Amino acid sequence: MKITRQSPISGETNEINVDVTDEQIFVYLNGSKPIQEAFPNLTASEREFIKTGITEEEWKLLFGAEKETAK
Repeated sequence: MKITRQSPISGETNEINVDVTDEQIFVYLNGSKPIQEAFPNLTASEREFIKTGITEEEWKLLFGAEKETAK
């Protein structure tokens, strides 16, 4: 599924493709489960993008270190 978010850092609109279902999106958006439980199959970077719109590249620029990307 293609996810589009606007970055609060750059203001740019970015897209990523992630392996999620409509049901997972619904569960997350209605607050039934925290993001880690709603999307256990995604990396931390993919979840961060869904939650905040911050890309992995922006995270590295902001914090100077790689964001943990393990599932």
